[in-house]
Amino acid sequence: MSYPISDPTQDNFAAAKAAIANHGLIAYPTEAVFGLGCAPYDEVAVRKLLALKQRPEAKGLILIAADYSQLLDYVDDSKIPQDKRFQVFSHWPGPVTLVLPAKANVPSFLRGEFDTIAVRVTAFEPVRALCRALGTPLVSTSANYTGKPPLRSAEAVAAELGHELDWIMAGETGGRTDPSQIINPLTGATLR
Repeated sequence: MSYPISDPTQDNFAAAKAAIANHGLIAYPTEAVFGLGCAPYDEVAVRKLLALKQRPEAKGLILIAADYSQLLDYVDDSKIPQDKRFQVFSHWPGPVTLVLPAKANVPSFLRGEFDTIAVRVTAFEPVRALCRALGTPLVSTSANYTGKPPLRSAEAVAAELGHELDWIMAGETGGRTDPSQIINPLTGATLR
């Protein structure tokens, strides 16, 4: 049985909050594709997401947030040099994922085998509203099984993944064709 698509304007994200509180996995539109996510502090949910995606923990995950303050439990802000701060923050809000120093207590199920964490402060209002309503950033990975194309509509997510999910947000993606660029603003490296 697939989970019904939820219109957050009608339920004020109540169903998403309930899903997150119960170690649930959710789907929501992002700039280019539908994303799968969960609360990053919830190891049970993150491990469910890794299993669904058949994604090795060593690769790490991306966190998406409404604003930078939501990421401060995960990013070691003190390790961003003053001379690089403009380079970091000039990308946000926007469709760019940055690889930044992770706090020492960030678990490997989020950061993978790295001492960094991939994070994005989105400008896409539906996701910003969701993160604000939930009071947390979200783990964000494309809604698809490994090896299959990313899904781009709530209906496609419900049809293919609905039986694995606890909440699906109605709405359209932001219309971008490519996933977010991933860069390390401290080294200048482009990773995707």
